[in-house]
Amino acid sequence: MENLLKEMKNRVLAGELLSKEDALQLAEMPLDPLCDAADEIRQKFCGNQFDLCTIINGKNGKCSENCKYCAQSAFYSTEVESYPLMNTDQLLEQAKYNAERGVMRYSIVTSGKRLDHSEVDAVCKSIRTIRENVDISVCVSFGLLDEAAFKKIREAGASRVHNNLETSENYFPEVCTTHSYEEKIDTVKAARRAGLNVCSGGIVGLGETMEDRIDLAVTVRELGVRSIPVNMLNPIPGTPYEKNPRLTVDDMCRITAVFRFLVPDAFIRLAGGRGLMADKGRRCFRSGANAAITGDMLTTAGITIEQDMQMLEELGFEVKR
Repeated sequence: MENLLKEMKNRVLAGELLSKEDALQLAEMPLDPLCDAADEIRQKFCGNQFDLCTIINGKNGKCSENCKYCAQSAFYSTEVESYPLMNTDQLLEQAKYNAERGVMRYSIVTSGKRLDHSEVDAVCKSIRTIRENVDISVCVSFGLLDEAAFKKIREAGASRVHNNLETSENYFPEVCTTHSYEEKIDTVKAARRAGLNVCSGGIVGLGETMEDRIDLAVTVRELGVRSIPVNMLNPIPGTPYEKNPRLTVDDMCRITAVFRFLVPDAFIRLAGGRGLMADKGRRCFRSGANAAITGDMLTTAGITIEQDMQMLEELGFEVKR
């Protein structure tokens, strides 16, 4: 196995893309050598650059979709506050707060299947104001929009669209039935046609297999995605997944390492659930991950910006755009 791991690592370092079959073999490798190899690949393709972003709930709760992991879904009984789209002053204030603490990317996230036309216009005004007043990149997660809406958003000053595929195409119907995997793929393609970068990954711990995780990584690679969030499920009371067992840090390190092998030049981003890890993701950042969401998550507490900055400095990363 050691020889096979070394051979696969050398293939990736030489510029070859591994197959799904290769990745399934990698997933069975001893953990520490696998993580060390993934970290070497990260160093080769990405150096010590680290992409740190924050998110704000620009619109919260009463979501029409039935994603089984989500506390904001109107289908489930959870203790989540609901409020409409935030105004420009509120969004600007949070952008300034994050920029002052060294964060270089700020993402506005809204609940619901998609924003309507009037909401898109309103948030475009907010994005323009942020870009005019704050030195921070703006990302958006506004649901299943079309190319015309994404063009408006790009022209307003946003640079990246977030739209998680969540899991493999095969497993997705087990997770959500109110929209399709094809709709998600179409949204990613529409954003790219509009000239926006795309951030897209998924959630692990939903009951999916390692093959499902690998299929997800291969799909986002084929879509040209280079910012890949890896969320660890936080089983929230009131959702159908409330009794799902939590993944371990070892599980997350293995997943992160396999993703690094498959998409060697990407930002592999630890996102939701990182705060559940005793080490706050430190081992994953030595297993191929080189990006994270900091501060509070959408409906759960996160890790402070100051704590993350200190950890990343200790690990030798450089936070930059």
